[in-house]
Formats: sequence, structure tokens, C-alpha cells
Amino acid sequence: MLVRISSKSIAAIRAHAAETPDEEVCGLLFGTVEAVEAVQRCANVAETPATRFEIDPAALIAAHKAERAGGAKLIGHYHSHPNGMCAPSEADRAEALDAGRYWLIVAGAEIGLWHVEAPGHFVECGIDVWLDISN
Repeated sequence: MLVRISSKSIAAIRAHAAETPDEEVCGLLFGTVEAVEAVQRCANVAETPATRFEIDPAALIAAHKAERAGGAKLIGHYHSHPNGMCAPSEADRAEALDAGRYWLIVAGAEIGLWHVEAPGHFVECGIDVWLDISN
């Protein structure tokens, strides 16, 4: 599966991860099955942000409410791996209960995208980065 994402979204995710390189950052992905159309930074409220992430529940609730009201569709989330491994960790597999969602992971210069096919089961996706020159 090949998923489109804008160069601006990739840059925003990389910038977010670079702000706290020793801790995981996280955010939400909005769009369709074929494309990530927008990203939103969220607070990582995990007790141990150096090795785990937990998206702020208030941000998740707000995204779900907005979607139900006709807003952007929540299709997944992103997070960083300060350990440099651009692949789902064992902790990620244990937390991946949301079949049908995307997980985007940034580790240093690498970015990878996975689709959760079933709880704990990821399938890697290709990323088609398109140049976004809009303001």
C-alpha cells in the first residue's frame, strides 16, 4: 500500500521530533486511506516519555468529536523513537489495538509508516511524499 503525505507534514513531524530528541513525541494523522492530509501535534502524557508515548486523551476526544461533527477524519497517529529504530517496538505492538489505523514513526532522518491490520499486527506501507508549496 502506498500512502501520500505532503512535504509540509513530513517537515512538521521531523521538527516536532527534533525539539525533544531524547523523548518520544506524538501527534495525530488526519485524511483518507490513500493520503495523510494533515497532522496535529499532541502532548505525550506517558509516565516515561523517553521510551513510551501516550497521546493526550483530551486531544483524542476532541479529534473524535470534530470528526463526528463533519471535521477531518482521524486515520492514525505519529510518534518518534529516540532509540533510532524506525520500526514498531514491542511496546508499540502491545498498544496497537486500533485495527485500520496508521502508525507513522520517525527515528532520526528515517520515517516509516505502518497500517494496523489486526491488534498487534503491522503491515509496512510505502510513503509517497508530494511537494506542498502552499502557504
